[in-house]
Amino acid sequence: MTRTTGNETRVTRAARLRRRDTTTDLPGGRGTTADLPGGRGTTTDRLRKHGTATGDVTRLRQPGWLPFAFAAFGTGAGFAATLLARWLVSLPRAPFKGPAELLTSLPEPWPTLGPLVGGAVLGLLAGLVVLHDELSVRVDAAEVTLTRAGEPSTFARAQLAAAFRDGKDLVLLAPDGAELARERCDFPERRLGTAFARHGHRWTDHDPHAADFRLWVPDTPGLPAGADALLKARAKALTRSDSTAAEDRRELRAELARLGVYVRDEKRRQYWRGRAGSE
Repeated sequence: MTRTTGNETRVTRAARLRRRDTTTDLPGGRGTTADLPGGRGTTTDRLRKHGTATGDVTRLRQPGWLPFAFAAFGTGAGFAATLLARWLVSLPRAPFKGPAELLTSLPEPWPTLGPLVGGAVLGLLAGLVVLHDELSVRVDAAEVTLTRAGEPSTFARAQLAAAFRDGKDLVLLAPDGAELARERCDFPERRLGTAFARHGHRWTDHDPHAADFRLWVPDTPGLPAGADALLKARAKALTRSDSTAAEDRRELRAELARLGVYVRDEKRRQYWRGRAGSE
């Protein structure tokens, strides 16, 4: 019979502790303190809700369960519609009583099952659209990629001088002060800053060119040729709420950037600046 001595037991336990402490922070693994300044599990714990840190890449994106949450909401709305229809039918006079009578006159299970299934499907589709249109951010030491509506824009490390949050926008700046990107972003500023700093990109808490922006009014002097017309078209797009308005605003912003004019929005008003050192 082989006996285990007390010293052997202590050595075995120490080896297990060493293996546990050196586990890397990959999917399925345990967190370490080496990811970012700020303490144990800082990077992964802060990014886990809306993104993942895998190896030397950090991804920020909306959670995959978002469409199912929309589907659940749609199912609840369908159930409420069924109850509302039955209540409207019981009243002597009520708005939308005709559609309610049509729904309740169908043979079971359609008056109950139809709104539930219809609400779930519509909710799922709406969730998929939101997930597709929301911004996702991929950061590593070599580059930053912003993806919206399936269209990625990648910026190499040499192109980036700084990144920051301006209101609800994520902004990337070039070394010459040009805006490489300005995208509406719902990720918290702290989470974004953590992702960029983790890979050595400069993150700042303010726009270094904030003082250069001025309010645009029609026929503002000093603008490059064609910029005023683009700003007028964009001002109209700011007042619209249709499905293409946001895309029109983004395209017009890109056209202005090609002219060296950078725009930020505040309460449906446009503020602009030119290239650094050109004014």
